[in-house]
Amino acid sequence: MDDVLNRLSELLEQRKNADPQTSYVAKLYAKGMDSILKKVGEEAAETIIAAKNEDKQHLIYETADLWFHTLVMLAQAGLKPQQVLDELARREGLSGIAEKESRVES
Repeated sequence: MDDVLNRLSELLEQRKNADPQTSYVAKLYAKGMDSILKKVGEEAAETIIAAKNEDKQHLIYETADLWFHTLVMLAQAGLKPQQVLDELARREGLSGIAEKESRVES
């Protein structure tokens, strides 16, 4: 799985320099973070609906869209998927309660 995320992350970085007229991702970048976040929200809602409808194929499809747009959001913020994976690895083996208690309030 890491290979797919790494390849996609590299492609998303390349699209930052692409022509928004010919690249969907470049168009998202050109519109800015607010538009990217709106798209993440839309995809999250569609994922929830697919799960609620118990349509497994549609849920897979919508989750892929959600993950893709989340990766675009991370790239726009200058972050890599590996940083999220590292955070998940850090949490591995911790109870949810213990993990939440360990967070520093900001």
